[in-house]
Amino acid sequence: MSATISLAGKIALVTGGGRGIGRAITEALAEAGATVVIASRKLDKLEAAAAEMSHLKGKVVPMACHVGRKEDLHRVVRDTETTLGPIDILVNNSATNIGQGPALDTTDEMLLKMVEVNVLAAFRLVNLVVPGMIARKTGGSIINIASISGLKPQPGGLLYSFTKAGLLMMTRSWAREFGPAGVRVNAICPGLIQTDFSEYYWKDQSRSKELAGDQPLPHLGQPREIGHAALYLASDEASFVTGHTMVIDGGATA
Repeated sequence: MSATISLAGKIALVTGGGRGIGRAITEALAEAGATVVIASRKLDKLEAAAAEMSHLKGKVVPMACHVGRKEDLHRVVRDTETTLGPIDILVNNSATNIGQGPALDTTDEMLLKMVEVNVLAAFRLVNLVVPGMIARKTGGSIINIASISGLKPQPGGLLYSFTKAGLLMMTRSWAREFGPAGVRVNAICPGLIQTDFSEYYWKDQSRSKELAGDQPLPHLGQPREIGHAALYLASDEASFVTGHTMVIDGGATA
């Protein structure tokens, strides 16, 4: 797919784009020619990741940003548009999962933090980026990285499932409202993907076998598989796709 899709001249913003699924998405978009801003808290790690991706056709630009802080989101959008140009592709990928455990052990503080990072950041970035997309009348693509935990409850993961389900409903609502202006909004729901973020579930072989063993494709997913899906949704090849939830889980939800 990456050999035929061109994103030359496009500007993308990927939160959490320096590692895991976010990095795989960044690599796919940049290899297709896009200029990709990667944003997360630790600038040194972003700079190292950008250096490692310097061989790609497009350009990878690191920018420090705490997605839970409104002022940081305003700054990264402003700096991107000032130095590189209007944002054509927004990938809301950053997430946290601090509320693992029994539902009755979760706290107000856990809930607020989970909403801040997993839902409110995407809400704020869409509000910052989409008005420009609409005004330019050139379309645009929003891709929200959710989870199959937003489709079925994750054991011990009340808050993660709740926030990812909320992101899916926001995706559908945004798609209905922005579609007439040519702005597409879609979501990807990964299953168990082999990243640092999910290592609790796959690093222990017995736990990994238990989770993946019932899948029709009984192996761990790889970040590049999510990257390829995001590339499709970002491109004009998906010009008739909006409001869609793309499930990539080895058949786990089947």
